[in-house]
Amino acid sequence: MRKFKTESKKLLDLMINSIYTNREIFLRELISNASDAVDKLYFRSLTDPDVAVGRDDLAITVGYDSEVRTVTVSDNGIGMTKDELDRNLGTIAHSDSFEFKAAQAEAAAESEPGEAKGLGDLTDVDIIGQFGVGFYSAFMVGKKVRVVSRAIGSDEAWAWESNGVDGYDIKPAERAEHGTDVIVYLKDDTDEESFGTFATEHGLIQLIKRYSNYVRYPIKMEVTKSRKVEAPEPAEGEQPSAPTWESYTEVETINSMIPIWKRKKSEVSQEEYNEFYKTDFHDFEDPARTISVHAEGSLNYDALMFVPSRAPWDMYSKDYQRGLALYSANVLIMDKCEELLPDYFGFVRGVVDSSDLTLNISRETLQHNGQLRAIARRLEKKIKADLASMRDDDREAYERFFEQFGRTLKFGIYQSYGMAKDTLADLLLFYSAKQQKMVTLDEYLADAPTGSDAIFYAAGDSRERLASMPLVTTVLAKGYDVLLCDADVDEFCMMAMGTYGEHAVDGDDENKQPYFIKNVGAEDLGLTTEEEKKEAEEATESNAELFAAMGEALQGKVERVVVSTRLTDAPAVVTSEGGVSLAMVQVLKSQPGADDLPDLHLVLEVNAKHPVFATLQAAHEAGDDGKVRTYAGLLFDQALLVEGIMPDNPLAFAQAVAELMK
Repeated sequence: MRKFKTESKKLLDLMINSIYTNREIFLRELISNASDAVDKLYFRSLTDPDVAVGRDDLAITVGYDSEVRTVTVSDNGIGMTKDELDRNLGTIAHSDSFEFKAAQAEAAAESEPGEAKGLGDLTDVDIIGQFGVGFYSAFMVGKKVRVVSRAIGSDEAWAWESNGVDGYDIKPAERAEHGTDVIVYLKDDTDEESFGTFATEHGLIQLIKRYSNYVRYPIKMEVTKSRKVEAPEPAEGEQPSAPTWESYTEVETINSMIPIWKRKKSEVSQEEYNEFYKTDFHDFEDPARTISVHAEGSLNYDALMFVPSRAPWDMYSKDYQRGLALYSANVLIMDKCEELLPDYFGFVRGVVDSSDLTLNISRETLQHNGQLRAIARRLEKKIKADLASMRDDDREAYERFFEQFGRTLKFGIYQSYGMAKDTLADLLLFYSAKQQKMVTLDEYLADAPTGSDAIFYAAGDSRERLASMPLVTTVLAKGYDVLLCDADVDEFCMMAMGTYGEHAVDGDDENKQPYFIKNVGAEDLGLTTEEEKKEAEEATESNAELFAAMGEALQGKVERVVVSTRLTDAPAVVTSEGGVSLAMVQVLKSQPGADDLPDLHLVLEVNAKHPVFATLQAAHEAGDDGKVRTYAGLLFDQALLVEGIMPDNPLAFAQAVAELMK
């Protein structure tokens, strides 16, 4: 027995038990190696006239024997000599595929244009194996592996055999044609592992379709089928016999070979895209958008992405997994590569295929993710451009999309502390109180009065209630629009954005500043005229004692009581200071860990022109402090109800109203 030419026991144990984390990928690795061997033969035929090979004759065959518990992967590729078996399989981490690819690239670089037949194509060889350890994944499931190979142009075949522990033997063997057979003798089943499932027709077909469906050569396998047995015609007077069925076997190509994402968009119908999406991503509805990308240059990759028509049921749960399927040279590397998508585009489904990625030796993760980040940036721009196109060209479809996924885009701005607003802000839609429809921020500004410098919004739990709020109707009466935000993430999103776009100051294009985003109930909107300010100041001074008495009655509930400069019909309104609105606090209260809430500084703004204020003045002048306290409490609770907030003591509020009705 020959010893492995490295620290065999330690290194082999490391590869089998540590590098690979998923036992079922052994078949992917063996098929990838077989594909490499077929590739090498085909490309050699382009430059060697003595090698006559037709591409249609090249294939990979997978077989099994349930009784003996073996899985066999065969190819009719270039094969290996005795020395190559010793070098490639006896030295762990030696990669003949890597050497082949490097040699072809060097030969192409040194040759003159057109010097050799097909030489220009050799630099684009998508050889899958680069590290030479994929073969050893077979020992994760096999107690012994036997490799029988015959090199092209040789009359001899050799067998390499090992239990993956101490070493290996190489002995003469028989093989009718060039190529290689890898026979894996499966381990015995245990309570934890059922290795026998790999030696079944269903198990192998499932693994081929999952990991190797797009290998460019046909993967053939003998499959069991059934057919109806034609019964003889019954004699006269006899009943026809019941139909019978018989089983038979037939060799079928299991993989589809040509990935749909490698085909030009002009060559694929939307129906084909829809069918691929529904089959591979387990959806029963057609996608809302299909995005096809073929990139060539410093980084080569193909991508096919889909925007679903509806949000998956678990999209907002902690168990939801985002990411695109990642392929390298048509071989599945990762089911869900999260690095390819930002969280806010996590609803996008699809695949990315690039042979330029530098994988680690198990191919299950990336060795350097700089390439991946570059692809991710380009895909993000592509998704953004496609959504913007849908927004502009098919508004009805975009509004349906936004109804499903708008919350994700808004949360993306909030979660990034506003860093993602340049990407996402112009994709957002909000309901316009003035225009009575969903609008973008740009459409809001296009309809704003000349000289506007802000975007106004109101946040709450109901669009209808927001539309009737006193502060909203006041802003509308002044000719400005208000965005009615009824989603729980809306106010957080608006605060994270803070500003949007730019406008010229006093018509000076050289001097620009952003539009500020303002909550109508949380800050000074800048809409009060000097005359209105003066009237409010005078009313505040002349009623200082009344406001002091009301403030004392509402002690612990409000910071102060003031004359409002923005009410028209309502008697009072509750506003907040410090950037935290009533609506935001209500949302926070409904979240887990709601004990630690930000301080809320409330102000009761009173309409000095409303008849209720005259009643308060009269009660104060008459010295009826009890009535002042009661009316102050009623005004405050009434203002809370308008905001959609239940008073702290609903019973006391109801009793006070009942007293007024006597």
